[in-house]
Amino acid sequence: MMMIKRVAIVVKKNSSAIQAGEALASWLAARNIQADLLVNEPEPDFLPLPEETEVIIVFGGDGTLLSAARHYGQQGTPILGVNVGGLGFITAIGLEKLYPIMEKVLRYDFQAEERMQLTGTVIRQGEIFRQQSVLNDVVINKGALARIVELKTYIDNEYLTTYRADGLIVSTPTGSTAYTLGAGGPIVFPTLQAVTLIPICPFTLTNRPLILPDSFIISVVLDDRSRDVYVTFDGQVGFALQPQDIVEIRKGPGVIRLIKSPYKNYFEILRTKLGWGAM
Repeated sequence: MMMIKRVAIVVKKNSSAIQAGEALASWLAARNIQADLLVNEPEPDFLPLPEETEVIIVFGGDGTLLSAARHYGQQGTPILGVNVGGLGFITAIGLEKLYPIMEKVLRYDFQAEERMQLTGTVIRQGEIFRQQSVLNDVVINKGALARIVELKTYIDNEYLTTYRADGLIVSTPTGSTAYTLGAGGPIVFPTLQAVTLIPICPFTLTNRPLILPDSFIISVVLDDRSRDVYVTFDGQVGFALQPQDIVEIRKGPGVIRLIKSPYKNYFEILRTKLGWGAM
């Protein structure tokens, strides 16, 4: 029987996650499996993924998994998210189920869902200023004291509308249970190939969320009056935009492979996390 020989363990920088990661590393070492413990450091201090890593175990919350996916998931290595924090949709596995699942994972007895990514590109004065892949979303929004922003939006170079709003969220299906959910966006099944546009507090109430095929390229153009406007990637990396910047968002290369829990399906996660049917 083929067995996994090398595992990378990515841990959030807090005591409970580090302790859980160290315990798993010891458990794996007792089975003669190489385990590399990587602390989830701020960018750009991420350690490289060791060669020949066959699976990645992430201890933390959804934010830790998003960070690990951006840095390590591009190679298609399967990722198992283990929740040692609060609310988690993509780190839906608890510590109490970790070791039974690991017994299966080590034998390659698992299913991995393929989740699409987006690539956000900021174009400034005709040149690429910054490019970033995301698993959840690209968000353009105003600062705390700024007035409503005007975001001229195109789909495949065809004019859609000019959003007058606090901002705009461009989300993957995975991201539909993150910021977009609080902004009134739809929940999209995570393996679908689609992109959702959600205006944040639009001035015109008829501006509603829009679901598009993943083949479309979305371009958002800031006018020359735009001030105190920011772009963020997965809610973790971001910077200030300048007047006339263009933010282009398209389907990213490759997929992120997330290992499914054999004990809990997606609809059960929704019911549990959102309290559906609770009396």
